[in-house]
Amino acid sequence: MKKVLIDTDVILDFFFDREPFSDDAAKVLSLCESREIKGFITSVIISNVYYLLRQSSSHDKVIEKLTQLITITEVLTTDKDVILKALNSNFRDFEDALQNYSAELNGQIDLIITRNIKDYKNSSLGIMTPGNYLKTTRYNDL
Repeated sequence: MKKVLIDTDVILDFFFDREPFSDDAAKVLSLCESREIKGFITSVIISNVYYLLRQSSSHDKVIEKLTQLITITEVLTTDKDVILKALNSNFRDFEDALQNYSAELNGQIDLIITRNIKDYKNSSLGIMTPGNYLKTTRYNDL
């Protein structure tokens, strides 16, 4: 089973129904829900998504959405080693560095799914957009 880190932008595309990206984001999350892929997120993603969703929705509604998200994904550890690697990395975006090293140090992740390919140019992992990922799998007919 493919194991993927789903980046913040993909989660936000889904929750905010950001066209034209929301359909692909929904398909990726659907693959997680059906257990055809194993999706991972980080606590950083949860925190950022909470903050952004909370600006337009109630605390209870946001908690409900995040609870649904973590029932279909796993949460990677972001520990001291991850933070130190991120701080000392060549990543221009610290948040992306945290995501990347959480995935790399986990050792199970095959791929990061993100719309910000350029932000992950220093990653040792495979990087794909949701659309490209769906095109290269048998799941593109969802």
